[in-house]
Amino acid sequence: MSTLSITSSFAPVPAPAVVRLTRRGRLVFLALFIVVAVAVSALVGGESAATRDEGAPVPVQTVVVTPGDTLWAIASDVAEPGETRAMVHRIAKLNALEGSSLQLGQEIAVPLG
Repeated sequence: MSTLSITSSFAPVPAPAVVRLTRRGRLVFLALFIVVAVAVSALVGGESAATRDEGAPVPVQTVVVTPGDTLWAIASDVAEPGETRAMVHRIAKLNALEGSSLQLGQEIAVPLG
């Protein structure tokens, strides 16, 4: 009888190395992330993305919506004559309103003048 022996000429493939962060490594990574986040927010915060000019703060008053109030009625109370439509737009933009509907008890910021 004869014996057949098969041998491989390839070396075994080592398992990939697993990277593990120590507690100190995680803290360093977190601190680096916070520093980068603060730097980025300092570069873009408080200014226009198009012109890089800082915007002027708008003096506002807070109005609580009562029964029967509409955005048009609130805007007409504070707008100059003939400027109600523009004031409605300013109020909607200032409060990030998607429509003209208001909820009872909702507090909205209204520009002064």
